[in-house]
Amino acid sequence: MMARMEGSVVWRAALLQALTLTLVALVLSALLDREFFVSWGWLAGPGAWAACALFTGTVLKLPLGPVLAGAALAGLPSLVGVLLDQHWLGAPLAVAAFAVWCGWIARPRPAGVVL
Repeated sequence: MMARMEGSVVWRAALLQALTLTLVALVLSALLDREFFVSWGWLAGPGAWAACALFTGTVLKLPLGPVLAGAALAGLPSLVGVLLDQHWLGAPLAVAAFAVWCGWIARPRPAGVVL
């Protein structure tokens, strides 16, 4: 049996995560030089991704623990892009995976089931 999810949450999560991630990337790239990202991108990228995911989860009223776990799992495809020296290669896939995760955790659950 296929797990049901909240379709409207999937679309809203995808849009919100993509928009906030783009905004954060534009602001950081305007404020910081390339050397910062060469030295600290391994921390700044996942930190920005997690912050955007927490913002998305807060706006959508999702449980933030599962949101952060889903963000970590969904961010893994981006590692392929980083390893190929094509940083944004995995971002669209990661946003889609994160959005599906959000739709899954937003689905109605029977009484007594806790995430």
